[in-house]
Amino acid sequence: MKLSFHGADRDVTGSCHLVECAGRRILIDCGLFQGGREIDEENAAPFGFDAAAIDVVLLTHAHLDHCGRLPLLVKRGFKGEIIATGATHDLARLVMLDSAHLQEEDASHRSRRTSPQAANDDAAPLYTARDALDSLERFGRTAVYGEPLALGGAGHATFIDAGHILGSASILLELEEGRRLTLLFSGDIGNAGRPLLRSPAIPPHADVVVIETTYGDRLHKPIGPSIDEFYGAVTDTFRRGGNVVIPTFALERAQELLFILHQAVEQGRLPKTIQVFLDSPMAISATDVFRQHPEGLDAATAKLIRDGGDPLAVPGLHFTRDIAQSIAINTIKSGAIIMAGAGMCTGGRIRHHLKHNLSREASSIVFVGYQADGTLGRQIVEGARTVRIFGDDIAVHAHIHTINGFSAHADQAELLAWHQHTGAPRTFLTHGEAGTMEKFAARLSGTRVEMPALGQGFEL
Repeated sequence: MKLSFHGADRDVTGSCHLVECAGRRILIDCGLFQGGREIDEENAAPFGFDAAAIDVVLLTHAHLDHCGRLPLLVKRGFKGEIIATGATHDLARLVMLDSAHLQEEDASHRSRRTSPQAANDDAAPLYTARDALDSLERFGRTAVYGEPLALGGAGHATFIDAGHILGSASILLELEEGRRLTLLFSGDIGNAGRPLLRSPAIPPHADVVVIETTYGDRLHKPIGPSIDEFYGAVTDTFRRGGNVVIPTFALERAQELLFILHQAVEQGRLPKTIQVFLDSPMAISATDVFRQHPEGLDAATAKLIRDGGDPLAVPGLHFTRDIAQSIAINTIKSGAIIMAGAGMCTGGRIRHHLKHNLSREASSIVFVGYQADGTLGRQIVEGARTVRIFGDDIAVHAHIHTINGFSAHADQAELLAWHQHTGAPRTFLTHGEAGTMEKFAARLSGTRVEMPALGQGFEL
């Protein structure tokens, strides 16, 4: 039995791990490297394994940094089965097609900038919409939480509710090759007690654990005070006559914010005249997926949907799918909440709204999610006085709010508690920056800790 690491190693993106057992090759996730690097040498480089030799991919969830290289895997010869929960399948379809569109769009821009003498390969997209559709054809069995799935002689896989986003899972492998070994992949573990989703399930015992460490060095603010801080930022901004701009992850974060705004209006904490713009075609489609999968939501929210209610409806909510509608938002100078992607400001429509609001002292930029190193969002959060957007230097005069209680990731205490439940004598740390991993490793006891480098393999 062998375990090797091919992404999210001493980094927070590009999750990809390979298990070899009984002649079978099992890939856990195949995500895109992010942080302003979506179409660079890191993503285009060889995987570190033969794509055509992979038998099955087990997908923990639909975030781009976990599923975003699946079309490239298929493009390079993968013919096996992709297994995921039903909600993950539906969300991954949106994510991969959106990513392919951006790849093609960016490639077109590069092609126009490239001289006729330059090599055309430099302008080619990493993958196309056709490749994304081909990867969707590889999805096979639908995983149901708690129900083991056979892995063709190598053992079984069981998906466990990770409480991170809709459909997210930790995955337990019960491997057989002359001996029995249990290997547990955390995927991304959710932050317990948040709106909409169930809290992460208690994990089973395992011989070996691969655990994410995104927030392994800190504690989150509780969700209640975070919601109060969010309401305060909105009301203060409106009082100043500005707009609230929220870089929003299309999956889960956008829906969670709609739920919170719905509650605020119901409770009279925000006026019914509030104007909210969800300026993200993918987030709009993802919101529909949430309504179609109440089985992944907390009991109260699921019941409300089954009874015909809509916990994501907000008076004055505008869905802006086309570009003309998006551009029109920028004529509004005050009283609007503008939610747009990408969540780390690495691309998408959020950059246009930042360009129109960052320099306005009356406006606020509210960050409610992780900002990876090297991203525009990280620059703003860390206090940059000017940032470059679409070739222009934009002064930062808007009020900047960072509210980390909305995080979809478990904090240090939750990660430690999750790990303790597993009782694992051997632990691999992934999906975290190197310094964060070291701080988290120092808090672990009773387990042998490894912090693998990209491409490193281990015998189990």
